Amino acid sequence: MADEYSMFIDGAWTASESGAEFDATSPSTGEVIGTVPEGTREDVRRAIDGANRAWPTWAAMSAFDRSAAMRRIGAAIEARRDDLARTLALDQGKPLVAEARDEVEELIVYFYMAGEDAVRADGLLPPSVDANKRVLVQRVPRGVVGVISPWNWPYTMPAEIVAPALAYGNAVVLAPAPTTSVCAVKLAECIAEADLPPGVFNLVTGPGPVVGDEVATNEGTHAVGFIGSVATGRRVAERAAGKELLLEMGGNGPLVVLEDADLDRAVEGTLTACFLNAGQSCTAGERVLVHRDVHDEYVRRLGEAIAARIRLGDPFEDETTMGPLNNTGVADKTERHVEDAASRGANVAVGGKRAPQHGSDLFFEATVVDGVTDDMEIAREETFGPVVPVSAIDSEDEAIAIVNSSPYGLLSAIFTRDLRRGLRYAEAVRTGWVNVNEGTNYWESHLPFGGRAGSASGVGRVGGRFSMERLTELKTIVVDVS
Repeated sequence: MADEYSMFIDGAWTASESGAEFDATSPSTGEVIGTVPEGTREDVRRAIDGANRAWPTWAAMSAFDRSAAMRRIGAAIEARRDDLARTLALDQGKPLVAEARDEVEELIVYFYMAGEDAVRADGLLPPSVDANKRVLVQRVPRGVVGVISPWNWPYTMPAEIVAPALAYGNAVVLAPAPTTSVCAVKLAECIAEADLPPGVFNLVTGPGPVVGDEVATNEGTHAVGFIGSVATGRRVAERAAGKELLLEMGGNGPLVVLEDADLDRAVEGTLTACFLNAGQSCTAGERVLVHRDVHDEYVRRLGEAIAARIRLGDPFEDETTMGPLNNTGVADKTERHVEDAASRGANVAVGGKRAPQHGSDLFFEATVVDGVTDDMEIAREETFGPVVPVSAIDSEDEAIAIVNSSPYGLLSAIFTRDLRRGLRYAEAVRTGWVNVNEGTNYWESHLPFGGRAGSASGVGRVGGRFSMERLTELKTIVVDVS
């Protein structure tokens, strides 16, 4: 019998005020794994009201007390790590051994790191023009932070905003992606176990156009953090106009392999860039630009590496390295992009189709599409599936021009033995992060991460203390001491 889950509002586990529920299903089998409340706008309003009652008292607490609370959450996650990892494999589809356990370990880091950063939100003591006045500039919380989170990393993506928001004294209302709501409930259980004051953290599950929209538009939220697609992020920005925004949106992770690259290292980086989480990452390598002099050898080695290293299958089998796609929408888009590329002259060198024999229609083969050109959907849009789209280039300058012509500006990577070329590339491309001799899915949770200004990849930075710019604000106090 499927489990029944609840929302967490104002310190209490609760059903939707409408009584409605929806089924949570496993992407690897299609089976119902639980029922989740279908939250309404009124449920969100209740959560926001509770958060507004709670945050002034929470903000007034010592930063060291809030730090201790973050450590309690981290400890609760550690104690439940096996259950959290199994839920992730069941609800999202990540392979338990190859990926799910790693995401839980990173989740622990986020809360411990937020606890450390909480006590470092120091201010300034700038001079005044008046010798009789003293000026204090403090970092203060925004108030209530609404967080709208995605399904591809259902623990760490919300945590990169939720953890520092709480640590800096904000209250939080989390609206998770419906297709991984069970994971969100499991995370909420760990936060609830840490005994934060009622209303400081709230979870409302339900459809994005209802729950997420209310979080964005309600006057009771003072800042909105969003992680997800470009289209939805733009909608959130419109609906939350006038509020502080922290938006981490899409990317196409261009990965460049120059003629002097270590090809074995480049292939290794490509495997992680394109097949981690079955390609469902905003930093996945969705444009692979390979110098013509090494193109054929690179494609040959890549095909051999996929055959030897990528194991598609049941997320609970130890040898599985890649699980199913999470939902029908992304599976359909992946299939459409591969078919469009083939119809326009690209060569599907490896894979290219669904693999329902593994348990559901959401399994998709590790795929290499060679001969990709700019007119193909796979080159212009986020595929978000396990596909390596390869294009041949003739120079470093051509690679830079292609990267900078993209509407995205999140992360890029280059492989070259000449670090001078790597640095020139890193400085020339308009992305918020550049890896040299590492794949596009490499990043560290304490470093600033986000899209370049003017791109479709978002605004602001997550990552350790760097999220402080959006989750707190400066307050100036002038005291006359004469």
